[in-house]
Amino acid sequence: MAKRVLVVDDSALMRRLITSVLTEAGYQVETANTGKQGVEKLVQWHPDAVTLDINMPEMDGLTALSLMMAARPTPVVMVSSLTVEGALATLEALALGAVDFITKPGGTISLTIEDIQEQLLDKVKAACRSRPRDATQPALPRRANVRPDARPQPTTARARQQADCPGMVLVGVSTGGPRTLEDLLPHLPEDFPLPVLVCQHMPANFTDAFAQRMDRLCPLRVREVNTPLPIEPGHIYIGKGGTDMTITERLGRLVAMPKPETPGHPWHPSVDVMVDAALRHVEASKLIGVMLTGMGNDGAQAMTRLKQQGGRTIAESEATAVVFGMPHELINAGGATLVLPSHQIARQLKGWLH
Repeated sequence: MAKRVLVVDDSALMRRLITSVLTEAGYQVETANTGKQGVEKLVQWHPDAVTLDINMPEMDGLTALSLMMAARPTPVVMVSSLTVEGALATLEALALGAVDFITKPGGTISLTIEDIQEQLLDKVKAACRSRPRDATQPALPRRANVRPDARPQPTTARARQQADCPGMVLVGVSTGGPRTLEDLLPHLPEDFPLPVLVCQHMPANFTDAFAQRMDRLCPLRVREVNTPLPIEPGHIYIGKGGTDMTITERLGRLVAMPKPETPGHPWHPSVDVMVDAALRHVEASKLIGVMLTGMGNDGAQAMTRLKQQGGRTIAESEATAVVFGMPHELINAGGATLVLPSHQIARQLKGWLH
């Protein structure tokens, strides 16, 4: 039986273009031109997935998403504009329970749907197979945020001790990642002894806003790698979208830096590229790989090599993964030391390192 997709957009042009792409791919499609109508059709029609525009009059996409998740939790792919405001709203939507997002190539209304056709089909297909997160409960305890200016800075002596990197945690994640990372990163304490490098598949316009959001939630400092940055304990490094994050050595210190997308790797920032770069500079026994939710197999080969060379790895379990693709590939390759639900990974990391 054909999968059902509900397309919610106030633009008749976008509804027609998205419907055309999905119908030609064999999906059964219904449309709604307002957020209110979208919520009503969701309850009446029971689609397998929803595409939901963020910018709509009367009831915006975030309000509609909240009502959808309360009425009938369903995998939702947000349709966002490539703007700072669009990025912030999209990240809020992911926190509310949307499983993924797609950006309009030409702004609010686009005539070039061909530019995102393959991406749209991939994300709708993954959404139909995914499990929506329960957005009625916060992903992390609502505690007082640790502001960057409230964090103690390392002393000069401590900074010198940190120059020889004691190891790294390397995190790979894709579809469903922003919300899943809230199960992990905010629960790493301020004295966590290793730096954490994260490759989250995401467009260039979104990773800075995402890093800023996580910085407000985490005891550790969070930064986007948009320029060469010394790798230090007490920091989380988010690979910049549209680039790959690599590791090099400068003046005796390890540095995370962006580089142009590596040919032959379909997803960026590439987990494989990050892990292989870490293995060139740090003993595998000092590395921990963490593979979280996402479609595809990015990182499976490199993290398997990491384990084979003496490192440790964790794959997120199917019980919590929004899309079990990337963790499943790692497990199938024999590259997972442990398989854990997302909310237990931070505790395991602390247990290994303390």
